[in-house]
Amino acid sequence: MTRFRYVLLISGVLLVAAAIAGVAQPHVGGAATPATTTITVTGNGTVDATPDQASFDFGVQVNAATASEALANDAQQANAIIAALKNAGIDSSKIQTTQVSLWPQTSNDGTQITGYQASNSVDVTAPIEKSGDLVDAAVGAGANNVDGPNLAVADQSSYYAEALKKAVTDAQTKAQAIAAAAGLTLGGIVHISDQGAQPTPIMYGALDATAAKPATPIEAGSQQIQATVTVSYSAS
Repeated sequence: MTRFRYVLLISGVLLVAAAIAGVAQPHVGGAATPATTTITVTGNGTVDATPDQASFDFGVQVNAATASEALANDAQQANAIIAALKNAGIDSSKIQTTQVSLWPQTSNDGTQITGYQASNSVDVTAPIEKSGDLVDAAVGAGANNVDGPNLAVADQSSYYAEALKKAVTDAQTKAQAIAAAAGLTLGGIVHISDQGAQPTPIMYGALDATAAKPATPIEAGSQQIQATVTVSYSAS
């Protein structure tokens, strides 16, 4: 009986020891996923383009004793300007009215209405080679206010695509430099976003209509089409 109790005691000790060993044993499972490092940079690309279209704002102002007279006279001259632009080869779809205004003129002390002033202006977009002739035609038809030209590239898509390529290349160069400085290996692109087209317009101030002469010179110069992208790369 004593021997039997001794065997049971030894067995119990062994079971307890095995249980303790099982609790103490570290869990063996899948390897822990290393933390992901991300490098985010902004890339810029610029392409030079030659503007091929110009837009102008041609306007006319008239003064008259009554509101109806001012508006009628102004409308007559505005129609003459529009007709001159069409005769110069500008399609109606490229001519847009931008302003029609009528307001009273008062005495110096502001107590009496002395007359009325009316104005009308149209915006015109045309090939740049025609723009000088348009200024002459509009002024010859009665325009006494000329603003422009605003020069632009009619089809920016191809230039912008090229600027995007340069922007992505610029982003990769920056990311590689950062990775090398940090002792990392640059991986693939995790995320990329386009910040949109950023054309740099070329604009000139208002032209003095009284100084307009035949074959008014308009120089195209150059225009920069810019693109910006934000790119995130993985790194390890």
